[in-house]
Amino acid sequence: MKPTDHDPASHTLSNRVTELRKKHKLTLDQLATSSGVSRSMLSQIERGQANPTLTVTFRIAQAFGMSIGELVDQPWASSTIEVVHGEDKSNLFRSDKKIQIRTLSPLHIEKNIEFYELRIQPGTSLTSAPHFDGTKELLTITSGTAQIISGDNNCKLSEGDSAHYRGDLTHSIENCGDCELVAYLVVTSQ
Repeated sequence: MKPTDHDPASHTLSNRVTELRKKHKLTLDQLATSSGVSRSMLSQIERGQANPTLTVTFRIAQAFGMSIGELVDQPWASSTIEVVHGEDKSNLFRSDKKIQIRTLSPLHIEKNIEFYELRIQPGTSLTSAPHFDGTKELLTITSGTAQIISGDNNCKLSEGDSAHYRGDLTHSIENCGDCELVAYLVVTSQ
């Protein structure tokens, strides 16, 4: 049997390291380089096949810019309310002069559902490669206008409009207006 079958702590750490690595768009090799922990050890941790030492756990936490407590903490387990603070810079999935994507959903639930605030400047397009099979996106425009393309289909949305489309095809959200596009995006996967 795997360690996660007997040890809930290993299971928690396994899920947390995997989620953080994906959130930060790191490969195992990149995380190995930044943490000083071997790629094979990280792979075993993510698969729940290793119980890392305190030193290894500390190095992984440091690579994500957090303490060991923050790495293994499950705030949702002790409270019925979990807050994602707007000023928390760690929630910025992407932020540059053209596009800002802010994560609104707590990190631990991002396996099946993700919730984002999008801010896209005029003339800018956010194009995504196909996600996993069965992925759907629901976009709601709060200000501005957008052109949505999913596969061979497209539509135009204005303030207050919503569109539900396949995220498992190449898709894009383009600001086709003269002002900043502000929208909320929910991504669901099976």
